[in-house]
Amino acid sequence: MNSIKTLTRLDKIHQLISQECTGTPKELALRLQFSVRTIHHLLELLKEYDAEIKYDRNRKTYYYTEEFIFEVNVSIAINGNNKMISLLNRYSA
Repeated sequence: MNSIKTLTRLDKIHQLISQECTGTPKELALRLQFSVRTIHHLLELLKEYDAEIKYDRNRKTYYYTEEFIFEVNVSIAINGNNKMISLLNRYSA
C-alpha cells in the first residue's frame, strides 16, 4: 500500500505544480502536511518520469517548463469470505 500512498502524494503535488501555486518548499510541505524532505523526494520522483520542473523565486512556485501529464489508474480486488470487493481509484491531471 506504500506505493498507492506515494502515487496519491505525487498526484497532489502534480496538481499544485500544474496550477503554479505551490508556494515555497516549506509552505508546500505545510500545506500538504509532508516534510520538506518528502517534498524534495516527490519532486525527484516526478523528474524520474521526465517532468521538467523548475522553481521561480519571484513567484514562489514550482512549475513545469514543458507540458507534463501525470495519470495513474489503480485497481484493487480483494477476495475474502466468498465475496469479491473491488476498489477503483483514478488519479490524473
